[in-house]
Parts: sequence; C-alpha cells; structure tokens
Amino acid sequence: MKMKELDTPSLVIDREIMMDNIRRMQSYADKYNVHLRPHTKTHKMPALAKLQVDAGANGITVAKVGEAEVMAENGLSDIFVANQIVGEVKLNRIKKLAETIDISFGVDSIEQCKMIENVFSDSQKPAQVLIEIEVGENRSGVIEESDYIRLVDYIKSSSHVNLKGIFSHDGHTYKAKDLEDCRRLYNEAQKRTLHFAQLAKEQGCKLETVSIGSTPPLLHDFGVMEGITELRVGTYILMDVAQGNAIGSYSSCAASVLTTVISKPTNERVITDVGAKGLTMQTRIEGICATKGTGYIKNSDQVHIDQLFDEHAIIYNEGFRNQVAIGEKLEVIPNHICPVCNLYDYAYLVSGDEVVEEIPILGRGKLQ
Repeated sequence: MKMKELDTPSLVIDREIMMDNIRRMQSYADKYNVHLRPHTKTHKMPALAKLQVDAGANGITVAKVGEAEVMAENGLSDIFVANQIVGEVKLNRIKKLAETIDISFGVDSIEQCKMIENVFSDSQKPAQVLIEIEVGENRSGVIEESDYIRLVDYIKSSSHVNLKGIFSHDGHTYKAKDLEDCRRLYNEAQKRTLHFAQLAKEQGCKLETVSIGSTPPLLHDFGVMEGITELRVGTYILMDVAQGNAIGSYSSCAASVLTTVISKPTNERVITDVGAKGLTMQTRIEGICATKGTGYIKNSDQVHIDQLFDEHAIIYNEGFRNQVAIGEKLEVIPNHICPVCNLYDYAYLVSGDEVVEEIPILGRGKLQ
C-alpha cells in the first residue's frame, strides 16, 4: 500500500528518519560512556521500544504502571517508572511485575515510602526506588536538602525498600531563551543532581543510578558531567514541531498525521479531517521550542493549522488554499508527539511512499 492510500486521519512514521534518530541518541550516550534508557511514553509501542533496546539501550522508561505492564508483556524486562507510584493498588501491580522483571520507580516522600514498605512487606525482593530531585521544572521531586536526607535515612532503615539511585528531569529547558540558556539550565540541572548524589554518598548510600534527561539539551552536544550514569530521554525518536524548532529543522521529524482536505468554504480557509481528537491542541508559548498554531503542514512554506475543533483542522492561508484540492492528503507534524501517539490504535511505518508495517500502539490509554 502507498502511504497516500491510507484512510485518514492516520499516524505515520518514517522508518529511515526514526532509525537515524535512534542511532544518533545511542551514539551520544556511547560517546560519554553512559547508559541510555529511552522514555517510551512518547510512542507507547513495544515494537519501537525493542528497536531502541536492540540499538544499545540498557532498558526503558515509562510513565505509568499500565505502560510498564504492556511493555513487560511484550518482552521488555528492565523498566523504570519515572513517576511517584502511590496507593496499594498500583504498588501491588509493581510488586507483581517485580516477580518476573527488573522494575524500579520514583519516590519523593517518606509518606510514599511508608506505603511501599507496607505493601512489599511480604515480598521476597525489596522495592527498587529512585528519589526524584527537583531541578527547576517546578513539578514533582525533592527540593530541600533536609527533606532529602531524612528520606534517604528512612529508606536506609527500611527492610523492604532499596535505594537504587536518583533521577531528575530538566523539562524547563523547553523554555530556554536560546541555546546558551538551554546549556546553562542543563548544566545547572546536572550539577544539582550530582550534588544530591554526593549527599547520599555522605549518608552512606552508594547509588547505582544517577539519571537525567529531557530531549532539547540532548539534541545538542552539551556534554555529560562525570558522575551521571544514565540519560533518560523520549521525544528524540519521533521528534515534533517543538523539538524541530529547538534544532532549527524539521528534517528529523519522523512522525506525522496524514489528513484529507475536506472543504475550502472561503477564499482563504482550508479544512481537513483531523481535529483535536487526532492532533493535540497543545502549544509551547516561549523559548527555543515555541510553536506557532497547532501543527505544521509538512514540506509547506510555513503553513500552520490555525484552529482545531473536535474533528476539524482549520487553516487560514489564501495561497495555500489555492494550491490544494478537496480530497488531497496532507501530512501534519504535531507540536507535541507524545499525546498524539496516545490518540491512535495503530501507527503506520513507511519507507519512502510505501507502508511497510502496521504497528499497534499497545500502551494507548494506559493511564493508571
């Protein structure tokens, strides 16, 4: 089948571009002698996770227990859940997974660790946890050194919780003003993470893993500081408009949404058949990843989607309107690929204009 023969909207992935992205990030990790643990919440596809592991990744990252279960069911055996897992239901699912695979997950409070200690009290293996360090994104993670030291000491005293390492996410680099600002934020995040690793060492804990990562800094060779053991990065495999803006090119964008022109009701308006249910409304409003509109028309002269309804994409561009015909199929590069993958049952791997594989997105909807 030719790509343009697919019904729309469809999520398509250029195989060659994707494989180049996989190899490039693995080479980056190898250059600095650190592990690569790709974050598979980007694509939610075990088939792509296996390609990343085959290329040299030492394991994978997921965001939710449900994603971990899907990946484990499909042969992935070393999984980190980069999130705080709270509550008996989810912790019991983690405990079940730990019977057959290597699984670890994030913590940032003593209250959470008390729950873990209770749930794992009858387990033959202790829970493997990494403490999250807040490094500037203003999300989850330990902020105060005193809280961190108390948490480390609590885990040390626990019988059923083992401190495997620490991790951080420098997601605020997406808002960096320019590349030098991105480098500065990235380096500050590394230094802060390493500082907390040293604090753990002073408390008598030797950490196996010191993990960092977000895509924007790792698209540039800003280096990796000594003491970092792992890069945890996701969007690089498929890329999107935001990441393309960070490097000044969309040539590494492997994923797009195929959509059909269904109406041209005015002299400047074009309507296609993908709306908010198939293309995220998310935008990035500042910094090197700032986006325009809600999706970029691939290979166009800066044509963006101006508005999304549930099932309609609206473009206001008279010149573009005169170039396209009703029934013509276009490719849209999403602003943010991660939520888009979660909207489709399948992705279509293409080589040139040929569809070479239909890949089930088995992690779709695994939000628990």
